[in-house]
Amino acid sequence: MTRQTPYSLLPDNAYWRRSVAGLPAEEVDPVPNLPRFSVGPADKVMTAGSCFAQHIARYMRQSGFNAMITETAHPMISAENAALYNYGTFTARYGNIYVVRQLLQLFRRAYGQFQPAEDVWVEADGSLLDPFRPQIQPGGFATKREYDIDREQHFAAVRRGFEELDVFVFTLGLTEGWVSKEDGAVFPLCPGTVGGQFDPGRHAFHNFSVSETVSDMTQFVALLHGVNPKARIILTVSPVPLIATASGKHVLSATTYSKSVLRVACEMLEQSLPRVMYFPSYEVILGPHARGSYLAEDLRSVREEGVAHVMRLFFKSLAGIEPAEIGSAPVAPEEGDAATKEMERVVQLVCDEEALDNQFSHVGHKVE
Repeated sequence: MTRQTPYSLLPDNAYWRRSVAGLPAEEVDPVPNLPRFSVGPADKVMTAGSCFAQHIARYMRQSGFNAMITETAHPMISAENAALYNYGTFTARYGNIYVVRQLLQLFRRAYGQFQPAEDVWVEADGSLLDPFRPQIQPGGFATKREYDIDREQHFAAVRRGFEELDVFVFTLGLTEGWVSKEDGAVFPLCPGTVGGQFDPGRHAFHNFSVSETVSDMTQFVALLHGVNPKARIILTVSPVPLIATASGKHVLSATTYSKSVLRVACEMLEQSLPRVMYFPSYEVILGPHARGSYLAEDLRSVREEGVAHVMRLFFKSLAGIEPAEIGSAPVAPEEGDAATKEMERVVQLVCDEEALDNQFSHVGHKVE
């Protein structure tokens, strides 16, 4: 007589050996059999978040999906210069958004609900930098008028994205951030790293908790649904570790804490908000099944094979499209070819966090 237990009729994906250890790495699929909602080629998809979010937008565009671009370069600007000035990387030219409170404040700033006290950095050469997009404009802005016009256009593009999207895909990247002591404004980088001046009397390190992350995202979702009731939200967690930590801990421990907070927060948000869904790209890239093969030699960058695995599952589970049906999906380039070198160059340009390593690595400076 066979004894029946709650485990007797569970599907294969409930068992480690059947769904992880017993499969080739490229066949592991941790996506739920019945995702909360679908994404179709006609859906307007707005993307934002950390560096890894750029891969999602890239694949969607090259696969015929509608990855929105609401902030475009002037037609006379070459494609190369447009990329240099961060047009087309995300839906609007907001750069990387690493912590959820940055996202919440972006919404409030775009709708005139929050005006940070420290709203412009004047550099030694007289150029102006946006503290919340410090690397968006190489060389900075020449005049305050130019700065203000660009900011107005940017906020209009952000509002259009929020109001017209069908699906918002946000990749949570970090919990560590630098904030203004005056009003709590969150900077994407520590002031003084690539612009501005660090002042311990005005700037403070903050490591966001699970409760803060959940609260900030819950507030953002409410605000988004206030201007766009139909919006569906997909959350992912970036598998890219911290490049440096100001927590006082080893960067490996700090990374584990940060990603654990974000993953737990996503689970809580999915359980409490009906139009929010978590997509397990983090697990696909860093799970034991991959045996580290999806990471480059620096143990941070994600190889194209890993991104392709994530996106195969994304299209299959959310769009009902098998890999063979994805018309012009990117093919992993051969190592060392021109496409790989170009991708490395682009990643260096658009990942704000790289500035921390670039600034201090040559002098052995310890980030504190």
